[in-house]
Amino acid sequence: MFFMIFVNDVAGVARIPAWIGHTAAEVDGMGFSDLIFPAFLFIVGLSLPFAIQTRINKGDGMLAIAAHILLRSLALIVMGFFHVNLESYNSDLAGLAKPIYTLLITTGFFLVWLDYPKEISNIKKYGFITIGVVLILVMGYCYKGGSTENPHGLAPHWWGILGLIGWAYLFSALTYLLTRGKMWWLLIAFVIYALINITTHMDLLHVNLWQIGDASSITLMMGGAVIATGYQYLIAQQQSKKLWFLLSLSGLLCIALGFVLRPYAGGISKIYATPAWVFICMGITILTFQLIIYWVDVKDKKDWFKWIKPAGTSTLTCYLMPYVLYAVLSLVHFNYPSFFNAGVGGIVRSFLVAFIVIRIVALMEKYRIRLKV
Repeated sequence: MFFMIFVNDVAGVARIPAWIGHTAAEVDGMGFSDLIFPAFLFIVGLSLPFAIQTRINKGDGMLAIAAHILLRSLALIVMGFFHVNLESYNSDLAGLAKPIYTLLITTGFFLVWLDYPKEISNIKKYGFITIGVVLILVMGYCYKGGSTENPHGLAPHWWGILGLIGWAYLFSALTYLLTRGKMWWLLIAFVIYALINITTHMDLLHVNLWQIGDASSITLMMGGAVIATGYQYLIAQQQSKKLWFLLSLSGLLCIALGFVLRPYAGGISKIYATPAWVFICMGITILTFQLIIYWVDVKDKKDWFKWIKPAGTSTLTCYLMPYVLYAVLSLVHFNYPSFFNAGVGGIVRSFLVAFIVIRIVALMEKYRIRLKV
């Protein structure tokens, strides 16, 4: 989450090294920024077995868990849908400045999906939620995008980062639920999604699979679920040596598979979500996961991450807060000194922005202001 905020901000910095930024769609390659979103998808997959097993242990039935998955997915898809349309928002046509529109729609998100304290009365809670729903609907009605010659209303041009996470979560979580977390069934499901991605980009599959698409995001998320399930089993069996071996092997095999597929399935491209990009990013993330396990579980260095802990405990809040920050800076006509708009100064700025956003969320957590879906 820290690096997701960083790469989103550094995209607006001039004269940065090519390896830091996003690689153009037609270029066979990837930069550091192209690794962050797939890593995030993989991490969501890592959390799936723990989250669903916790609900099962609490006594939730299949239908209750499925309903939770659907509602959680819907929340992410709705937020992603509005964020995508912000890209083509036209203040002149809508009659409302974009920063104001952004703040209002974000306020609606908070009112609907706030993690309300248990002490609050249901009347207040559902009253605030109703206000949030009405605000979102009104903002949807007021939305105007495009140009004067070619205006348009809200439309799913693509689903945005949150929307892609939402769709991938829907299919991955339901898959995990239906397989009941059995390793072999999970592996079969992972292979099926991976084959959809591979055959689509090799121009062998010509079927419209609705929101599954080329299954790139689902493949990454299911990869995380498979790794987490194996991790749980091996830790329970006290087979840590086998864990290190299998994580290393899995990571290296994924990277190798990515390079093998590279010449036959569209090269390495984040924009086109090619199999080479999917598996190389998955392999790097598995090896990084292994390194963090070593730091945190073996060497007990969890305090290394305490300053950015809210990025893990209030992840969605951290993702939305830059929208608030940029809107406020725009309203007050704030401009960074030129040193912080390019080169090393700009990179430092982006690191500071990521850190400041997370510390703002840390303060919000103290007052129990955080989103929960």
